[in-house]
Amino acid sequence: MDLKAVVYEGSRQVSTKDVPDAKIERPTDVLVRVTTTNICGSDLHMYEGRTSFEVGRTFGHENMGEVIEVGSGVEKVRVGDRVVLPCNISCGFCKNCERGLTNYCITTQPDPSFAGAAYGFADMGPYGGGQAELLRVPFGDHNALRLGEDAEEKENDYVMLSDIFPTGYHATEMAGVVPGDSVVIAGAGPVGLMAALSAMIKGAAKVMVVDRHPDRLALAEQIGAIAIDDSKVDPVQAVLDETMGLGADRGCECVGYQAHDPQGNEDIAATMNMLINAVRFTGKSAPSACSSPRTPEPRTTSPSRARRPSTSERIGSRVRPWGAVRPRSSGTTASCGT
Repeated sequence: MDLKAVVYEGSRQVSTKDVPDAKIERPTDVLVRVTTTNICGSDLHMYEGRTSFEVGRTFGHENMGEVIEVGSGVEKVRVGDRVVLPCNISCGFCKNCERGLTNYCITTQPDPSFAGAAYGFADMGPYGGGQAELLRVPFGDHNALRLGEDAEEKENDYVMLSDIFPTGYHATEMAGVVPGDSVVIAGAGPVGLMAALSAMIKGAAKVMVVDRHPDRLALAEQIGAIAIDDSKVDPVQAVLDETMGLGADRGCECVGYQAHDPQGNEDIAATMNMLINAVRFTGKSAPSACSSPRTPEPRTTSPSRARRPSTSERIGSRVRPWGAVRPRSSGTTASCGT
């Protein structure tokens, strides 16, 4: 029996097709009837043909649904449970998983040159995506988060736990946000807004969100953030003005490698350079959006190619060579879902 799924057919080409039925392959597997799945910004990278995503594979790594079958080795999850599935697939017992680094699971990634796996994602294992009627979930007891009795009623809220909300929250974790901090966030898309909300939940004193789309900035203001439109003002100077010239304590990069300048030209370094300059000395910035293991071909409104990180540091209207100063902030990386 076949099931319907969203299948990648090449750059900017997808279709709903019949594909082989998902099934239990190992005793630790769980089979889920998908009831809700989101479209992630990462899906758009793959849809545009800018990754190594293979033709014929199924998209979808933000999934939830109802368990319809469990393997003989599954002990906690039961048929009929409503579950939400983190985008990363992990075993729970490898060296990385034991240290809490489940996004870099070794067991579930068959290529020894990579670490980490996900549903329907380039370079993250052979697993089918959840933009389909059924989904096989490896290591079901570890990967399926069982939901309460209100799961069906609040499905649109719970599906946010698969990727968007945890990714935004994790950005603030990597940046080390603590009560009283000032935080600047690059990007007011879903991940950026979740990072802003997470920073507020953690007690940040001031949260600034940089974007240029009025509807996104309006949402940022609705949750109490300061909206900075980088098409109208210098975002670095705006942050400095908000922080007595010191710069923000923390920065979160929530755009990724398809960042653009206000003129529409793709600039893969724009947001990171902005954060380097907007976060104070000894502050900390965390990239949480997707980056690519290879340099993707840029798509711009001009003939220019995507730009590399700058070799100077810009602070408001001042520009200084990096060789003459210490870096303004430190950073860490994570895999993601924008």
